[in-house]
Amino acid sequence: MSEQISGSVLGEGPISVLVVDDEPVIRAGLSAILDSQADITVAGTADDGEQAVEACARLRPDVLLMDIRMPRRDGLWALAELGRRGLLGPGRSRVLMLTTFDLDAYVDDALTVGASGFLLKNSSYEQLTEAVRAAAAGHSALSPAVTRRIIEGHLSGRPRPSDQELARLRDLTEREVDVLRLIRDGLSNAEIAGELVVSLHTVKTHVSRVLMKTGCQSRAQAAVLARNTLS
Repeated sequence: MSEQISGSVLGEGPISVLVVDDEPVIRAGLSAILDSQADITVAGTADDGEQAVEACARLRPDVLLMDIRMPRRDGLWALAELGRRGLLGPGRSRVLMLTTFDLDAYVDDALTVGASGFLLKNSSYEQLTEAVRAAAAGHSALSPAVTRRIIEGHLSGRPRPSDQELARLRDLTEREVDVLRLIRDGLSNAEIAGELVVSLHTVKTHVSRVLMKTGCQSRAQAAVLARNTLS
């Protein structure tokens, strides 16, 4: 077991991160990079999905930086289990998935389950730290262009929406549907505000309500739902 306990609790002080990877060298390297930032602290580490879930339940980190592919329990299993236990979403933890390839076959599944974003293992220091900050703030940890490319590339062959997916849109107002459609298209809050000619504060309120009403834990997951259901 590799878990180490330190750092702040969710929402207090620096951004707390749980680093999850089965390779000790990668865990140590990522931890060192993150701990070198004044506004980020490593709350702990874990070497598989099951250990990650237990550590998250106890430490309540702001962000889990977690590999998709691990032996025993992988990142997808952990992501689903975190959602089942109610540990993901606003005011809880966010998950930033690590992957070796930008076209990883598991990306669409992870988006659907609730990942906040993706990061290549060969990303720069700046990309790593900025992705963690974005995930902690509740934003997609991908640029709008990359978000669109992943969603379109991985979900273009999806079947027609299920009744369950459509039911998640039932309580949305017409304006909230407009916002969801723009999230799908990869627009930032500022771009949505310009498109709808409303204030940034209004957009943030709409986005929060869209996530709450649809049960989505991140903008990326909301984009997937919109891609599956909206024309």
